[in-house]
Amino acid sequence: MVVTKFNEVLPKATAKRLPQYYRIFKQFVSDKVDRTNSQAIAAKLGVDSATVRRDFSLFGELGRRGYGYDTTALRDFFGNLLGDSAETNIALVGVGNLGRALINYRFHDRNKMRITQAYDVAGNPLVGTKTDDGVPIYNISDIQKNLADANIETAIISVQSDRAQEVADLLIDAGIKGILNFTPRRLQVPENITVQSVDLTSELQTLLFFMQDKKETADKL
Repeated sequence: MVVTKFNEVLPKATAKRLPQYYRIFKQFVSDKVDRTNSQAIAAKLGVDSATVRRDFSLFGELGRRGYGYDTTALRDFFGNLLGDSAETNIALVGVGNLGRALINYRFHDRNKMRITQAYDVAGNPLVGTKTDDGVPIYNISDIQKNLADANIETAIISVQSDRAQEVADLLIDAGIKGILNFTPRRLQVPENITVQSVDLTSELQTLLFFMQDKKETADKL
């Protein structure tokens, strides 16, 4: 199964579901389920089966009529699509409460991503030390040399919002190609740089909105 230029046509909503499909098929294989269908996948994902079939159709023939989907083949397909066939080392900038939580998060227990370097300003007492897992915490002034030596292309930003653009510029100058941004600041980056933003406040506010909407709907019944 070969995917050509899918980034040019893949809807953003479908792209966001790719890691979920990968996780679902990994679980199917772990549970020794050899094949499945769109209804079973949809039930695990929380969408309708038509959405699953529409997503999969963007990649060609992933299943067979009358048979369904081979779970091992699809696990490997989505793993390759997401680049999970090789180790991905990640740098993190901002070793505050959120940054420390991200360092301790067991990315590598679930896939092949792991934070291998962390950075903060000289005033942070953690600079010059290592975490319990051996992740070194460097002064941000060393970022360009260290990242070049480590050949790291992916980074996480978990600093104060007013520092986010400055940090992004430093990372890009150091050769970073992809940034996971945990600040509400909209980053200005060149076209060849990929940014994924996670605004925790916005996500929580969205959750509260839907909770309130469901409550008001229930009260009207």
